[in-house]
Parts: sequence; structure tokens; C-alpha cells
Amino acid sequence: TYDGAAVLSGVNKGVQTKVREVYTNAHFIHCYAHQLNLILQQVTSQNTNVRIFFNSLSGIPAFFSKSPQRMTALENTAGSRIPRPSATRWNFKSRTVNAVQEMKDALIECCTILEASNSRDTGSAAAGIKRILSDPEFQFWLEFFSKVMHHVDIMFSQLQSRNINAVETNASLTAFASSVQKLRDECDASTMPSEPKRRKFNTNKAVAAKEVCDVILLQCRMRFSFTNHLEASQLLLASNFSTYTENFPSDALEHAVAAYPMLKKDKLRTELSVLYSRVDFCKSEKLIALLEMINDNHLQSTFSETVKLLKILITTPMTTAEADRCFSTLKRINKFLCSTMVNEKLTALAMISIENMMITEMKDFNEKVINHFATSKNRHSDFVFK
Repeated sequence: TYDGAAVLSGVNKGVQTKVREVYTNAHFIHCYAHQLNLILQQVTSQNTNVRIFFNSLSGIPAFFSKSPQRMTALENTAGSRIPRPSATRWNFKSRTVNAVQEMKDALIECCTILEASNSRDTGSAAAGIKRILSDPEFQFWLEFFSKVMHHVDIMFSQLQSRNINAVETNASLTAFASSVQKLRDECDASTMPSEPKRRKFNTNKAVAAKEVCDVILLQCRMRFSFTNHLEASQLLLASNFSTYTENFPSDALEHAVAAYPMLKKDKLRTELSVLYSRVDFCKSEKLIALLEMINDNHLQSTFSETVKLLKILITTPMTTAEADRCFSTLKRINKFLCSTMVNEKLTALAMISIENMMITEMKDFNEKVINHFATSKNRHSDFVFK
């Protein structure tokens, strides 16, 4: 996997093609959790109007987040804040689109108030945001993407499941494609004004919206096309071994052999049948543990095809719970440090972040920290009262 990076995943160029030239069966597997945002980036790179829309959209939360006074004015008017797009590859743009769509009238009212600000920069910027929110072109794309983003959020949540398999992935993809196709079909019916000039203007927007839907559908099918590795992983799922002894997973075996032709189908089937019938192997909950058990018992030659499949699956990202599913601990540490702490504090902060589960399980952790702080020497104030 190359994490689905747009500059690396090219079919005709890029890392994917270079690797496949040497290793034919090295399938390009995208990191499912991040592709929805990349699809939108692909859309914005091809359509100028959409690119302008997202640039304008990103400026709205940036405007309010730069000043506590602006944020307070927004909270007083709308009662909430606008989530700012994150630097991660998750679909945080959807949160911004949905928030701006829901708070559009309140944002215009807030900008009207800020226009009268004593700060020239705040007043001019607020006037610019107000013009953007009142622009028919911006409103069209805001309404369009607010509809698309609901389906993006649903599919994103489904693909975040740790237990997702090929069938569920394809079902989610089919449902998402069907929803986007329905929105595409509605583009013509939703923009039919009577004035000739306005009709031409809205027809052009409808054509652009249909092109956006086409790109989303194309990119979605391309990025999620390979799912055989998910089916192959079901062959060595220890929790299903007892079921497989009575009903062998022939379909999963076919998918595995189709994805990795170097596997000998008949021999692999025989090895798996023996594997499923052994109680000791059923206790291996993880693939690495199963491979270690085979190696420790010197069974590499006996289960040669199984070992081959195990090594493939261990080095292949199976689910969205893999790379970059969570925020980087190192990035979180650096963000809070801001390069102002000494190494001792850096080590302590890193330890707290890494061992956060243990800290959570300690019921009296906060009390211990307070007592340690209060009893420490060289304090200007006495925190211990007798």
C-alpha cells in the first residue's frame, strides 16, 4: 500500500506502476479510511469552479478561528462554531460543508455585525465572507456538496469498521455509487428557471455538477476495485475455524488464489482443512501468533502454502484500522510542545501519551499527581494544610 496518495497511485505512472513492473502480484491497496477525501481532491483538481468553492469554503473557518472576538461573535449569533478542516487525510471537509450549510443565515448575520468592527482587517474580511455566502455560485455548490457529504460520511463510517470484509466493502461502494448516481440524475430537474440567461447559467452548473458526480463514481470504483485480499484474510480467521471444519470456505479460497496465483490451490486446501481441525491452532487469535506457532513447531514444510499466505496477509493492510487511522502520537506531542519544552518534559509528555490507557485505568491517578505536586520541594506556596 502507498496510503492512496494521489501522487503515488497513478495507473500509468507513479510508484504503483514501477512496483508492478518488477512484482506483478504486488497489488496496490488503498487505505480505505482516507480515499473519500482524496476523491474530493481529485474533483477539485479537474473543475475550476469546484476548486474555487473549496478555497472559499476553507477561508470561512480560518477567518473566525484567527480571533477570539470573531469566534465569540459567531457563538453569540449561531450558538456554535465551525469545524476547521484538519491537515489529516480524513474527511473533515464534510464537517465544514455541513456546518456552513446549516449556519449560512447565522454566518451572514454575524458577518454583518463584524462589518462595523473598529478593526479595518476584520471589517473588510467579514464583508468578503458575506459576499461569498451570498454568491449564487457558492450557494449552488454548497447545497450540492452538502447532499454528497451525507453519503460520504455514511460510507466513511462503514469503511472504518475493524471487521469489514470484501462483501461489506462492495455493498457500501454500491450503495454510495447508487446515491451519487441519483444526485446526478437530479441535476437537470433541479435547475430549470424560465429566464433564458438564467437558464443558460444554471444549465452550465448542472453540467459541471454531473461531471463532478462522474469523477466521484470513477475514482470510487478505481480506488476500491481490489478486495480479494479481504476475502483471503477470512481463510485464517481463527474464530471461524470451528465453522470451517463443517463448511469449507471455497469462495474465499478462490478469491485468494485469484489474487495471488503463486499459491497452489489443492495443496492449500488440504493444509487449511488440517489446520481447521486442530484445536491448538484455533487458539491463535492473530496471524503473527499463528505463524510463530508453525515456526516454533518446525511445520514450515508441512504447511508451506499456508505459511506463504500468512506472510502475504501479515504484510498487507487488511482494514481501515491500519495506517493513519488515528492521529499520530508524535504529531500530537509536537503540536502541544511548540518547541518550547526541554527534553525532560518532552519525555514525560510522550510517556503520558503512550501510556494513556494505563493512566485511564488508575482511579486515583489525578489525586496522586496533585499530592506529588503539593509535596514537592521548592514551591513558592504551601499547598499542604494541617
